[in-house]
Amino acid sequence: MGVILEIVLIFIAAGIAFVFGLWLQRNFASAQIKAQMAEAEKILAEAEARAKDIVLKAQEEALKYREEVDNELKKKRQDLQREDERLRHRREAFDRRVESFEQREKRLERKEKEIERMRENIQQLEAKQLQELQRISNLTLDEAKALLLQQVEKEARQDAARLIREIEQQAREEGEQRAREIITTAIERIASDQVAETTVSLVPLPNDEMKGRIIGRQGRNIRAIEVATGVDLVVDDTPEAVILSSHNPVRREVARLALSKLINDGRIHPGRIEKIVEKAEEEVNAQIIAAGEQAALEVGITGLHPEIIKLLGQLKYRTSYGQNVLMHSIETAHLAGMMAAELKANVTVAKMGALLHDIGKAVSHEHGGAHALAGADIARKYGVPEAVCNIIAAHHGEDESQSLEAALVIAADAISGARPGARRESLEQYLKRVEALEEMANAFPGVQQSYAIQAGREIRIIVKPEEIDDLGAINLSKQIARKVEDNLEYPGQIKVTVIREMRAVDLAR
Repeated sequence: MGVILEIVLIFIAAGIAFVFGLWLQRNFASAQIKAQMAEAEKILAEAEARAKDIVLKAQEEALKYREEVDNELKKKRQDLQREDERLRHRREAFDRRVESFEQREKRLERKEKEIERMRENIQQLEAKQLQELQRISNLTLDEAKALLLQQVEKEARQDAARLIREIEQQAREEGEQRAREIITTAIERIASDQVAETTVSLVPLPNDEMKGRIIGRQGRNIRAIEVATGVDLVVDDTPEAVILSSHNPVRREVARLALSKLINDGRIHPGRIEKIVEKAEEEVNAQIIAAGEQAALEVGITGLHPEIIKLLGQLKYRTSYGQNVLMHSIETAHLAGMMAAELKANVTVAKMGALLHDIGKAVSHEHGGAHALAGADIARKYGVPEAVCNIIAAHHGEDESQSLEAALVIAADAISGARPGARRESLEQYLKRVEALEEMANAFPGVQQSYAIQAGREIRIIVKPEEIDDLGAINLSKQIARKVEDNLEYPGQIKVTVIREMRAVDLAR
């Protein structure tokens, strides 16, 4: 019995141990599952956070790309608008030229018809006169011709001096008339606009506080700008503006562009100033080359050296009495080419010489001396033909003209500078020039009075007839003209007219 009880107890203990083991195994598996679930939830949370970061970065990159695309599209639209405006201006200029040409053709047709009618009338009158002469004189045509020739020969011997003077006068008048027709035709065909563009030397500011930022602490910013650009900055009491001062127009343009960029950006310090100035120099150089190439293309000149193109483009930033030098050169080239075509001269040489005639002004501030001679030396250096170099050197009289094309360029240069609306000068300069002109003429002996007229483009001098004779009046006009050329600066040309009047008065008693 005791053994059975022990066996039963053993089985009971084993069952209890088995049940306890099952209970322990179940509790351990549940804890492991909970730990794995916690780990899975942690991994899932990290994945969700990482996914959110990736989505945010993708959204930022998409916004940035969209802004870049919008800016690029905006820039392209602006470029297209500028191109459309340029084409519209060219189309308007072309329409004006076509209209001017059509008006000229109509005038020529009317003149041809009038000349044809006059020719027919003359032929009819000649026939009637011939019939009337034969009826009155009872002479044959050969006899009348012989008699008339004898009479004309007799009168010609007596009036040889008078006929020579009349022929010379007629030839002079016809030559002047022909020259006026050629010049008038060229001016009508070019149909240029009036001057409106001048070099900008004033940079506007958004407010006066910007002046302090431009100057910087202890003036370090303004010194950095002046050193980097070679331009003086004048910061005075002018409201919301600073003034740029430099004898070099290209440097002044670089400084203006760089300062405008710095003002718009707002970050002004020496390190950034150097970078902005470098970018501005690159932009201005690109604009210079583009302007030179466009000028050569507009005139129709090819094969110029790149340095000549660059110097030509620099004239875009030079002005003379308010007239843009590059536009003046292009206009002079068109005028010279038209006159050369009328006179059967070399159109290409005339155009090239006219386009490059003021190229010395791009370097005259560096080399000094006359810009005509400096320009001729530069042209020879870069392989420009000698005929063109002579045109450049001779267009202000520093060298002797050696061709018809040189004379045409001189005339075209004067026309472009003297035409109405081409140039302008201040009232003070104009008054000083007129006063100096009259004082210079009054200083000559025998001058009674002088008057500057036609806005200072002509001076009329009245001389004392008892002191200066006719020949002396001619010499006096030449002397005054030479003195004006040597001592005064003026746009275009000045006409000198000397008037000598002799009055004889007596009384009949």
